[in-house]
Amino acid sequence: MSSYTARTLPVHRGPAAWSIILGDSSPPQQLDGDLTADFVVVGAGFAGLSAARRLAQLQPGATVAVLEAGRVAEGAAGRNSGFMIDLPHDLSSSDYAGAGNDAAMIALNRQAIAFARTAVEQYQIDPNFFDPVGKVNGAVSAAGHTHNQSYARHLATLGETSEMLDPQQMHDLTGSWHYRSGLYTSGTVMLQPAGYIRGLAIGLASSGVRIFENSAVTTFEKQGSAWQVETARGRVSTGTVILTVNGHLESFGIKRDRLMQLFLFAAMTPELDTDAMAQLGGQPRWGVTPSDPMGTTMRRIDSGQGGNRVITRTCAALRPGMAATQRDLARAARVMQRKFDQRFSQLAGLQMEHHWAGHLCLSLNGVSVTGEVEPGVYSGCVQNGLGTARGTLTGIAAAERACGHSSDIARHFDAEDQPKRLPPRPFREIGANAVLRWKEWCARDE
Repeated sequence: MSSYTARTLPVHRGPAAWSIILGDSSPPQQLDGDLTADFVVVGAGFAGLSAARRLAQLQPGATVAVLEAGRVAEGAAGRNSGFMIDLPHDLSSSDYAGAGNDAAMIALNRQAIAFARTAVEQYQIDPNFFDPVGKVNGAVSAAGHTHNQSYARHLATLGETSEMLDPQQMHDLTGSWHYRSGLYTSGTVMLQPAGYIRGLAIGLASSGVRIFENSAVTTFEKQGSAWQVETARGRVSTGTVILTVNGHLESFGIKRDRLMQLFLFAAMTPELDTDAMAQLGGQPRWGVTPSDPMGTTMRRIDSGQGGNRVITRTCAALRPGMAATQRDLARAARVMQRKFDQRFSQLAGLQMEHHWAGHLCLSLNGVSVTGEVEPGVYSGCVQNGLGTARGTLTGIAAAERACGHSSDIARHFDAEDQPKRLPPRPFREIGANAVLRWKEWCARDE
């Protein structure tokens, strides 16, 4: 194709609360003028910064430029719930069990976690931002408890251990009597996602990677033997472009009508004072994913991660235009308030300080778009709602393929099918959102 122009630029609804609670970061460096680099990475999220780090490992003398449309940790990477999960977590299933390659994915996810752990050590990222504490699948209904039992049996067939928690144990953990049971697994790392991503960017910059913020790529095209990557105020000439823009890939005309642009919504309390924490009870840090993937994720953090707060995430909307609406966010805010009040009656009515939308990109058959797009252009995109671990993996794989390197990670993505074509619009949006609302209703207690 040799020429790509973005039809739209990323649009974010609501504040990047994970970044806000950490306070101001250093002033951004914006691309201004022309420069040359061996590699240009488009996007500074989990995939993009992982790609930059892998490039530095594989080709230590190479020049790497990372172009981020906004501020680091204020896009999708700073809007997720911070669960870096090792075990199967198929969002399209009833109990997270995958479709037959779970053992292989566990091994890959653990490689992603190990890659992130060594980055934390190498760049001296605050360990509070990378907490290997595990997580719980919380169940409220009999059906949810059945999902947990089914998932536990599935894990056992894979040789993985889990622990079923009773209502008292769930109360001791969360301060809530809402849960009938919980399934604890120990391998998940709970991130402060903005803190981790900021730390990774600072570490890479200190090692020579050039990171430019507020530098959205508008066009890149082949001119002679080099790719010219353009932003509003500058241009980079490079031999290799690595796209790590998740669903924004479609705006460049790549895999159009094959990617589902999904938004999930989250809310965060103000910092809880001493009285509120005493009323809440429970432990200062925990993460609960719902036993039904369409249920509600809850998380509590403490002062080491940005303040004593509770985060709620639920509701979903498919928006092919890659922008959630204000109406979407308002509806989700009402639902999340109700979900919070249900779980924590002792704090019912506490108004949330922040509400936001987070962008996910999925394919109909659950595959990514990772590998060579055309000579000199590589993609590490489409994480299927698993942005922390899967994004790390797709970034690694894209960098390895750009360097001609092979590994278990790269070979896994090489073997994936192409994403399936979606139904035509407007049936795609109407049908998908109807299904999402139905699934939300079925999982309304979870």
